[in-house]
Amino acid sequence: MAQVYTNKSLKSIFGITLMAAALGLTACSTPADPDVKARQDIMKNYGDSMKVIGGMAKEPDTFDADVFKEQATFLAEEAKNPWSHFANAEAAGNATEAVWSNVDGFRAEADNFQQVTSELSAAAQTATSVEDVMPAIGQVGDSCKSCHTDFRVKED
Repeated sequence: MAQVYTNKSLKSIFGITLMAAALGLTACSTPADPDVKARQDIMKNYGDSMKVIGGMAKEPDTFDADVFKEQATFLAEEAKNPWSHFANAEAAGNATEAVWSNVDGFRAEADNFQQVTSELSAAAQTATSVEDVMPAIGQVGDSCKSCHTDFRVKED
């Protein structure tokens, strides 16, 4: 009986150690600044939504009007959220210094993103096929690319 108890104890200790190690690694990779984390979380959610939308654009037979409308509405509603998390220049994260040195240009990119996601959402409300929303999808993609070109650190 003691042998079974010992094996369970060892398994518990191993499990706790493994969880602690995983949490430690997660903590190491998580940005320390809450603004950086908030921006990254928001942008990740945008990316996830764009993957769904982009998937339907690449494979028009998979177009689901309700899912598309949901994703487009999400983008439009959330488009205003990341910009307040760029107030602190010390919390650069993946942002270039141009975010703070070219505030007008950055603000213009943010405004454009909000505009094109709103247009995508409007087009999605009556879309019956991916062809109905392709121009708006392109505008959102162009907006993302334009902002990342000037205001995001280039990945090697």
